[in-house]
Parts: sequence; structure tokens; C-alpha cells
Amino acid sequence: MADRVGDQNQAGGAVKERVQEKTKEPTLYSVVLLNDDYTPMQFVLDVLEAVFQKSPAEAYRIMMQVHLGGRGVAGIYPWEVAETKVDALLSRAREAGHPLQATIEDA
Repeated sequence: MADRVGDQNQAGGAVKERVQEKTKEPTLYSVVLLNDDYTPMQFVLDVLEAVFQKSPAEAYRIMMQVHLGGRGVAGIYPWEVAETKVDALLSRAREAGHPLQATIEDA
């Protein structure tokens, strides 16, 4: 019986460590749109609404941040989601013939 109690304590410690690892929050990244002199403002608004699910007012605020400040955060996501959003943005921009660029940065 004593051995079983010892085994349970050891297993309990290992389980606790695994649970702590599983509950760790994912690292988040910012998707940052970069200004250029060629991409129309309306296209940036459309991308923010379609790809990043922003309201028209929020899309306008971010678009103006990009236009006036040179960059603007479109959203903060886990790495895989950020990467997917940037890929979608770049694909839409290429299809439309615009040079719009975005980066992924630590949030």
C-alpha cells in the first residue's frame, strides 16, 4: 500500500506540470499594415472589413492611422491566425494590383 501512495504522488506531480503547460496562454502577434503611396484608401477599408472583420468605423480609424502615421495595427492574434490574415491580405492586394504590405510583430 505504501508504494501505491508514493506512485500516486509522483503521478500527481507530473500531471500538475502537464496541466500548467496546457493552460499557458498562446503568444500573441500584431498584424501591422504599412503605408504606401499607391494603394487606395477604399481598398484598405475593404480589406480591414473583409479579412479582419472590422466595423466600418474601426476600419476607417485604422486606415487613417496607416495613412497618417505610416502604420496601423489591424489586429492581434496567435501566430497561425496572424499568418493566415497576412496571406489573405497579400493575395487580395496582388489580385487587385496594389502594393499593400503587412508585417507580423510581437504584440
